[in-house]
Amino acid sequence: MIVSYATIRKPRRNMARNLPSVGVPDFGGDVPAARHAVLELERFLPYRISVLANRISQDIARLYAQRFALGTTEWRVLAVLGRYPGLSASELAERTAMDKVAISRAVARLLRDGRLKRAAHGHDRRRSVLTLSAKGYRVFDAIAPLALQLERDLLAGLDGEDRAALARILDRLDAAEVAQAG
Repeated sequence: MIVSYATIRKPRRNMARNLPSVGVPDFGGDVPAARHAVLELERFLPYRISVLANRISQDIARLYAQRFALGTTEWRVLAVLGRYPGLSASELAERTAMDKVAISRAVARLLRDGRLKRAAHGHDRRRSVLTLSAKGYRVFDAIAPLALQLERDLLAGLDGEDRAALARILDRLDAAEVAQAG
């Protein structure tokens, strides 16, 4: 079975319990599949988090893609600058954990569309910082409440204790990844 977007998207159930167990097809190779490592993606935390994050991002994208002609990267740039104005493109890439080239392209489009403003950073004229323009804030102010409502809907099935536990677990996983990467 190929684990694809459609395979994962359709059930929208607990993947670990509901994906069928299937054998590895024989593609005529001379090395039996049993000699290879087993990676059960439906139980592999990084994969599960990535798939869930992608699905949620796609749900949010439906809120802004057509109405505002924005891609996911552009929305993330607007969202981060809406919260933390005055960042450089490198700082944006760092805060979003996204590729610098993708951020640079998104910034260029947003500048061209008049949704961002670029200015020299104080005394260091070599460094430029970005802020939302009035047009950028109008887009941000229209999308942010929709994204927050989607988050509320997503978390509606969790009680306060579960939400607090989820926040603690995410904070601990984030800290562990930073320590491991450090």
